[in-house]
Amino acid sequence: MPGWFKKAWYGLASLLSFSSFLLLIVALTVPHWLSGKILCQTGVDLVNATDPELVKFLGDIYYGLFRGRKVRQCGLGGRQSRFTIFPHLVKELNTGLHVTILLLLFLALALALVSMGFAILNVVQVPYRAVNGPGGICLWNTLAGGVVALAIASFMAAVKFHDLTERIANFQERLFQFVVVEEHYEESFWICVASASAHAANLVVVAISQIPLPEIKTKIEEATVTAEDILY
Repeated sequence: MPGWFKKAWYGLASLLSFSSFLLLIVALTVPHWLSGKILCQTGVDLVNATDPELVKFLGDIYYGLFRGRKVRQCGLGGRQSRFTIFPHLVKELNTGLHVTILLLLFLALALALVSMGFAILNVVQVPYRAVNGPGGICLWNTLAGGVVALAIASFMAAVKFHDLTERIANFQERLFQFVVVEEHYEESFWICVASASAHAANLVVVAISQIPLPEIKTKIEEATVTAEDILY
């Protein structure tokens, strides 16, 4: 059985892995990865709008990995519409990249559970194989954190290099053309970052658990027997 010091740190490692799993679930389900402002360029060109009038043509958009919402502003008031990425919109995007992001996140979910299982194993017992010990916890957390980081980088690449927001904003638009004015990463994106950070924190936790505690030695005083003691 591991000592109480290691048990406490391995227990914390299992909690961090489970929290990473929950954070990824939230990031996948909440459609707030990115928000932005979209300008109705067609409306601006039709009326030759000046800077103070551009506000009438400025709409909003936000989306996640599965769905989102946009508000069109083309001079006649806002029109709200909701959309889903699958099955049609994904064909207008970089399909391979978007599917890769989802697969990476689902893989990260599995790896988070595996790393939690290894941490719990080390709480219960000292594994016979070194790969199941602290080294195994570090390995699975490194893999899980790396996969999440790769998914985050892939999403950023889709936004910056593949015009993800603009493609979504112009999906099924035949009369109006929209251009992206502002983009901001939202809570689901940062939740994913927190998930990767949890696995990085686990590496620190495992390293701390390996610090040897000083042994407490009790000094045994030698009993000296004198002649007077024998008499009594």
